[in-house]
Amino acid sequence: MIEVEATALPDVKIIRTKNFADLRGYFVETYSKQAFAAAGIEDEFVQDNLSHSIKAGTVRGLHFQTPPFAQAKLVRVGRGRILDVALDLRRSSSTYGQHIKIEISSDDGLQILIPVGFAHGFCTLESKTEVHYKVTAPYSADHGHGIAWNDPALGISWPVDIRSAVLSDKDMRNPLFAELPSYFS
Repeated sequence: MIEVEATALPDVKIIRTKNFADLRGYFVETYSKQAFAAAGIEDEFVQDNLSHSIKAGTVRGLHFQTPPFAQAKLVRVGRGRILDVALDLRRSSSTYGQHIKIEISSDDGLQILIPVGFAHGFCTLESKTEVHYKVTAPYSADHGHGIAWNDPALGISWPVDIRSAVLSDKDMRNPLFAELPSYFS
């Protein structure tokens, strides 16, 4: 059984799963199609991804894919802690251009469901952090895009500044939000 909690951006959900702990540690069922469907989440995940970041202050994102390879994501932390960010890119949405930040860790076991039409990114808060996420469409380089993580127009308060953030070359060249075409209506 899972608990689903709405966030300030109602289409982004926090998923709580139950840990079964004993003297050995714990067991948790991180995904069950049946349990998610019973909670009203019908996304069909087709790929599992793992991101391992060596240093705290590593920023990945803000990333998204466009149709027909647009992705919903189910994000959790296997080791460490992150500040997770989802940004609404749906022009017809009342929350267009707004973002939500949620800290999640391997200790709290929270998961974040980010629907199609959102950009996603995170900053590691601990070294050797592992982020696991399921997606509803396979990766497509031709449909993969990004937005500058530190675009001042977005007003995202990151826990790291530009001088100490660890970024990929590609993420350093992402355009500003105002420069994006309308990918999601």
